[in-house]
Amino acid sequence: MIDKILKERIMIIDGAMGTMIQSYNLDEIDFRGSIFKNSKIDLKGNNDILSLTRPDIIEEIHKKYFEAGADIVETNTFNANSISQADYNLEKSVYDINFESARIANKAARSFKDKKRFSAGSIGPTNQTLSLSPDVNKPDHRNISFDQLSDAYQEQIEALVDGGVDIILIETVFDTLNCKAALYAVDTVLRNKKREIPVFVSGTITDASGRTLSGQTVEAFWNSIRHANLAGVGLNCALGAEQIRPWLSDLAKIADTNVFVYPNAGLPNEMGEYDQTPEEMSSIINEFAKDGLVNLVGGCCGTTPNHISAMQNTINKQSPRIIPKTKSLTRLSGLESFTILPENNFVNIGERTNVTGSARFKKLIKNDDYETALAVAKQQIDNGAQIIDINMDEGLLDSEQAMEKFLKLIASEPDISKVPIMIDSSKWSVLEIGLKNIQGKGIVNSISLKEGEKEFIKQAKIIRKYGAAVVIMAFDERGQADTYERKIEICSRAYNILVERVKFPPEDIIFDPNIFAVATGIQEHNTYAKDYIEAVKKIKEKMPDVHISGGVSNLSFSFRGNNAIREAMHSSFLYHAIKSGMDMGIVNAGQLTVYDQIDKDLKEKIEDVLFDRGENATENLLEFAQGFSGKSKSTKKDLKWRSESVEERLKKALVDGNIEFIDEDTEEARQNYDRPINVIEGPLMDGMNVVGDLFASGKMFLPQVVKSARVMKKAVSHLIPFIDEEKQLLGIADKSNGRVLMATVKGDVHDIGKNIVSVVLGCNGYDIIDLGVMVAPDKIISTAMKEKVDVIGLSGLITPSLDEMVNIAKELERLNCNIPLMIGGATTSQKHTAVKIEENYSGPTIHVIDASRAVGVVGNLLNENERENFISDTRKKYTDIRTSIKDKNIKHLSIEEARNRKYKINWKEYKIPNPLKKGITVFDDYPLEELVDYIDWSPFFHAWEMKGTYPKILHSEKYGFEANKIFDDAKNLLDRIINKQLLKAKGVVGIHDAYAENETIFCAGHEFTFPRQTVDKGLNSNNYCLADFISPANDFLGSFALTTGHGLKELASEFEKDNDDYSSIMSKIIADRLVEAFSEKMHEIIRKDLWVYSKDESLSINDLIKERYQGIRPAPGYPACPDHQHKDYIWQMLDVERNTGITLTETRSMFPAASLSGWYFSNPKSKYFMISK
Repeated sequence: MIDKILKERIMIIDGAMGTMIQSYNLDEIDFRGSIFKNSKIDLKGNNDILSLTRPDIIEEIHKKYFEAGADIVETNTFNANSISQADYNLEKSVYDINFESARIANKAARSFKDKKRFSAGSIGPTNQTLSLSPDVNKPDHRNISFDQLSDAYQEQIEALVDGGVDIILIETVFDTLNCKAALYAVDTVLRNKKREIPVFVSGTITDASGRTLSGQTVEAFWNSIRHANLAGVGLNCALGAEQIRPWLSDLAKIADTNVFVYPNAGLPNEMGEYDQTPEEMSSIINEFAKDGLVNLVGGCCGTTPNHISAMQNTINKQSPRIIPKTKSLTRLSGLESFTILPENNFVNIGERTNVTGSARFKKLIKNDDYETALAVAKQQIDNGAQIIDINMDEGLLDSEQAMEKFLKLIASEPDISKVPIMIDSSKWSVLEIGLKNIQGKGIVNSISLKEGEKEFIKQAKIIRKYGAAVVIMAFDERGQADTYERKIEICSRAYNILVERVKFPPEDIIFDPNIFAVATGIQEHNTYAKDYIEAVKKIKEKMPDVHISGGVSNLSFSFRGNNAIREAMHSSFLYHAIKSGMDMGIVNAGQLTVYDQIDKDLKEKIEDVLFDRGENATENLLEFAQGFSGKSKSTKKDLKWRSESVEERLKKALVDGNIEFIDEDTEEARQNYDRPINVIEGPLMDGMNVVGDLFASGKMFLPQVVKSARVMKKAVSHLIPFIDEEKQLLGIADKSNGRVLMATVKGDVHDIGKNIVSVVLGCNGYDIIDLGVMVAPDKIISTAMKEKVDVIGLSGLITPSLDEMVNIAKELERLNCNIPLMIGGATTSQKHTAVKIEENYSGPTIHVIDASRAVGVVGNLLNENERENFISDTRKKYTDIRTSIKDKNIKHLSIEEARNRKYKINWKEYKIPNPLKKGITVFDDYPLEELVDYIDWSPFFHAWEMKGTYPKILHSEKYGFEANKIFDDAKNLLDRIINKQLLKAKGVVGIHDAYAENETIFCAGHEFTFPRQTVDKGLNSNNYCLADFISPANDFLGSFALTTGHGLKELASEFEKDNDDYSSIMSKIIADRLVEAFSEKMHEIIRKDLWVYSKDESLSINDLIKERYQGIRPAPGYPACPDHQHKDYIWQMLDVERNTGITLTETRSMFPAASLSGWYFSNPKSKYFMISK
């Protein structure tokens, strides 16, 4: 019922119980009553016992809040637990206090007949904490354990449930591990009693840092508790409504459940009293409601029925917050949140805090040197580990005790505890100890079906109860999965059990399909790497939301002692495994070779082993490794690269992450260049661009990029004193052209670009206030106002940063600011700035494409003569962008209206053509000479920016001479390509059963959902969708993927080596023309030979170009089907990568270039059309 009401209106919870009790001026006698008259301890101030000694007052307070407009009152049980009541020796009264408190609240609620009223069982945080030590000298000490706290909560909850509460409210959470103990107890009680009661959780942000007392951010807090299927999550206490807004806004954006807030009546004054009036507070609460932030509101410390009444009067016309739909993403946390996004490339799990994998770490733990062991953990994070794996499984260790102690120590180290923890053990008792000692959402590594389904289900349910993700080993009753088939079999079985029977979220499942050692000399081991890579691909196809992990170091066990070979094997393996879908792994974050820098011969021999290519692959690698082993043991370093130019040396240092010579090389470059800033803008930025390209192509991994960033920072830091000296000489050291605040937005740790802009602006006489990375909106805005800055520069590299920038713009607008915003970073764009940011902010908003433009932008903004025109011109440009995108004057229909105007085919009369050959047909190395006659040459000339159509353009007065020259060159190169087979054409086409419903075509187990035209074109016009051309039953859909790009990279490179850019471009244009011709030829084969729905057609090339054939062949990205994600299904249906070698990038671009993919529609009424938004 409560959930239903929350969808209809904003509900109200009561205000402060303590504030109201104080107004009664009760004395010791009131607290003792007859029940506790003999107590040897003063009881005044123990408000909870008033439910037993003065129930009349508690009921009266409840009624006052109900009369003021509250829908919910909290029971008087904030401290009614055995831990808090131990201060008064009243542990034995806990059940009675809670039971009677629930009964009183219910009685008050039932006395009102005007509308349904509710009681919420209040569960406070207790006076103990599981994540923090009470003794700074003993950071691993705790006054209480998880089990003790959970037992205390369980006792309280049982009494509240028995007393009949409508809601369970865990509130004022300052330590999330305490909250998890309470949630564990709630789950236990409700399961035992077979009850379903809505559970609400309210956290407490202690100050302007935006964190709980135990150090978590709002998002980390939410990630840690969202497993509990909460009816609502919110914030209360510590802050007033004005101060709590930024954190409430954060929570409202991410929580896929109801969100509420009940802040204090402002901040306490010098006397510790709250004096914010009901009108002032309700005005701010009303703003929350107007901005769609809340589903439930109320008050905490200092609030009274008057505050609740004022809220009721202001929000009664506001609509409740709409709960956002969130993507199925793995959301982990330490002190900070860590969400695994598709674009993450690879999640690196640090492995050195593992006694089974690190002899040094094992020695540290055995010698009780936990301080140095913590340094090992921090080093892993510094080297790029996003999660740290902790394993204490050693025969001579008390593993449970060691795990608990180390996790408690980590909790006192924010630089370590900020990342999620992976608890690693083969012993269940150790895993559960670990779960009881992490406040964030971590990962259990691992469980399996080894002991059978019953034990597997039991452990999975407990893990879910603690809220962790889980690694599943490919291991069952028959043993470990060592073949492709066994890996798929076990992972599929485990997935079905977890998702269907345990209700485990797929995104929280991580499979480890077993990485075994290769090149062991045992023939059965030869396919281990290949089987793993192929199994990863299949698992991701069948279960797309799961993650795939593995212990990469296992692969090279045969070469232990030869680090050069091992590192090369790991990088090669990761390169291919990541492409297949492996998205996390346990690796040594500091020891990975850049894939492109592996010796060519070594790489070939490694990949022969990985893919089991040839009987002698193992022997060849072993023989090669002996030579490498000799090199790796030599103490002499290979310094040949030191003889190269300083620009090349800087580039190599950045790519390798090598800081050994960076100071001297940077100094040499400084002396070679006119100004120190030119070193940054020249060779250093060139090197970082190479790093970016390698990372984007999967040939560098995040840890290596982190190391490159360090080299960059060290080089820049060497140059800073010289830049400052230059400013002194120019007489601008103490002068300022303006003050600029720079920040990388919340959730983003990338700062190289921001730092470069800061340096460049600083060199031009601007004062820079650099707030660093991961900066919350509140801090950016408050600092900007306090420091009176002239410009705010926002930077971000990842996609979520775009939303963060929008939020900052909206908040600046709400606060009536007018400070110019400068937007920059890899994912930003002029279009996004115009459509999403500038439209939400009336202050000047400028997108800056790179560091070199920043000086001009800031200069124009702060120049009195230029400012007005610059801002006006920019606004006009952004308005034009928005207008071109939005088509604001076009009337759109609802989807139901558009469907009523769909193109209707009489399927009863139309005879659907049956294909002669269904399924897949592969064309390997298709003869290029057969494609020449199908080439449409007009786009060839367009590519050279010559307007006209072929063959008329050859006789054009304007272009004719040059057109004939390039046409001759093209024909000569085309002849060479064909005669020497420099390019290869590969293709795969398929025809599968299909049917359509509304906008979705169902084909081969996949769903292709296409947009429908919704523009109102009039009653007699159709609103098309591609699905209209497929029958509701017994139809077919064709699909294809084609390329003429194999060999193109090598051909173009051959020309580029000779500085022949003309021929390089020509080769790429010809390859594009060939693949289009290949597409025409394949479509003809479909129509005449495979599907045979137009077998008698006789069309000229001109007819084909003008699309006079029956049917259509749209492609993902066409106006009628703009979603490139459809390619994923085409790739699966046709097994494209195996059959053609065409791969998809993360953004679904096809590689190699000169590749096409799409669908075949046979219906003669099918047509191309546009979709307008």
